[in-house]
Formats: sequence, structure tokens, C-alpha cells
Amino acid sequence: MSSVDSTAPDPSVVSNIPTPPFVRLPDPNQLFSVRAARFSSLAEGHELAPYLRFLSGLCRVQAAIQEGLPEPDAIALETLERARQHTMPPLDRGHFTADAAFTATLDRLLVAAADLDMPAQARIALEKVTKADADGRTRMVENVLAEAIPVEALAEHIFLAAALQVHFARLAARLDPKSLQSVGDGACPSCGGAPTATVLINSPQTPGARYCSCSLCGTLWNYVRSKCTLCGSTRKILFQEIEGAGNIKAETCDDCHGYMKVLNHQKDDRLDPVADDVATLGLDLLVRELGFRRGGVNPFLIGY
Repeated sequence: MSSVDSTAPDPSVVSNIPTPPFVRLPDPNQLFSVRAARFSSLAEGHELAPYLRFLSGLCRVQAAIQEGLPEPDAIALETLERARQHTMPPLDRGHFTADAAFTATLDRLLVAAADLDMPAQARIALEKVTKADADGRTRMVENVLAEAIPVEALAEHIFLAAALQVHFARLAARLDPKSLQSVGDGACPSCGGAPTATVLINSPQTPGARYCSCSLCGTLWNYVRSKCTLCGSTRKILFQEIEGAGNIKAETCDDCHGYMKVLNHQKDDRLDPVADDVATLGLDLLVRELGFRRGGVNPFLIGY
């Protein structure tokens, strides 16, 4: 995953190791094509193969529709300054309004997605979204941005979520990484979104530094290891894994009874926070049986 770096202190790094950058901003031109390839690879021999292949195709669409899209509306300087002063993310998802860039993104995605091989339920959902009026689409957008997608309408919202991921990745890529700051545990410094998973990066300068991966805009932000991403607790943090699959673990917290997946790029740098999250649904089922609730947000896994 290509990214843009900035520097900021990380208390989890000892003094004789270089400080990891606080954020890695997404490269929208690479983010979705790399993810599509990963979904395709994971589908081979997987029990969820049809769904993983569908998501691979959807990610290919996310990558392909970007060429020639209108530029998103610029963020007002006073908005950026207010965000800095009040320790808020500069991309205000709570007051999102569709501009020409997002409208074009969604329209292109819906047209291109029609050519994908998909389950009948997804085809019906795509037709519903395509035929929905402006108010209906706005409500679905609001559900995605509020991380409150109704389970009974998951299929319809997948397409809105895919369009929003492209749009917010493009917005985040234009931010100044040096201006971003922590806005709270489990909140993306770019858009305020929750992480899908966390990643231990395979970097020669800061090997094993941990980053949360935003479920919406794709921003990565540095986060202390062995600290709960949901409540900030450093007590009673344990790791669960499926035997033989130690490159992805579930970090559980006995204080809030939540968990977050940890992907280890030092063991496999092909791991993708969104794709591998879906493909390791078995780990979710295992940890849920132990009494922990899922903390990671993934629009492609709502209902699990």
C-alpha cells in the first residue's frame, strides 16, 4: 500500500530507534488495485471464494473509476484551522454533503459494478441503489458515515460504502500529514473513522511499529502496541489466533471486552486490512465465542 508519511512522536518506541511517522496517507491510485489483487489471491480455495471474488471485482472498479474524476471540493482554511485548534479530524464526516466529485464517483461505480459477476442478492441490491432517489441515497450515505449500516440492508450499502471509500481516500490524500494529530483512541486523525484492523509494519527504519487502518479513508496512524484501540486500556491485553495462522491475531481487552485484529507485515507484507479481515472471519467467530465483541469496522463484514 503506497502512502505519504509525516513525523510525530510515538511513546511506544524506545529512544534508540527512529521515530515512526504518525500518519501514512493513502495513495488512492494504488490502494484499491492492491486490495483487489489481495482479495483475488485469498479467494483461491477459500470457503468464502464467491464473496471474495466479488469484492475483488468491486475493488477493481474502485481503482478503475478514478481516472478523470472531478477533483473534490477544497477544504476551507478555516475548517482546517478549527480542526487543529479543537483536536478534530479535518474531514468532517458528520456534515458531509455530496459534491460533484462524489456524485460522479457513485454514478461511475454503479455503472461499472453492473458488469461484475455477483450473487443474485447483490444484483437486486445494486438495482435498488441505482433506482434510489436522492433522498434514499443520502440516507444510505449517512448510515455508512455513522458506521450504522442496518444488517437487513447490508447489500445495498456495500456499493455506497465502496464509493465513499474512494472519495474519502482522495480527500485524505490531499491533506498535509504534518498538520494531523491524534483525535482520540480508535479514531482516524483524517476523518474520525474507526479502524478496520491494525498493522505491524515491515519497515527497515521502524520495524514492528503499529498502525491503525481507517475503514473509510484508508489513512494509517501510529498507535501504541499492547494498548486497546477501543478503550485505551493497557491492562489485560491478550492475543488469540487460529493455529497455523499467527500472522493475524485478535487483540482482546478484558476491560471493554472488545477485540481488534492485528496483521503482521513482518511475517507477510501482502496482508491487507480490509481483504484479510474478511478472509479471517473464522477468527472473529472464535473470539466471539470467548465473549468478546468485534471492534473493527468493515462495511463488507457487517452482520458478523
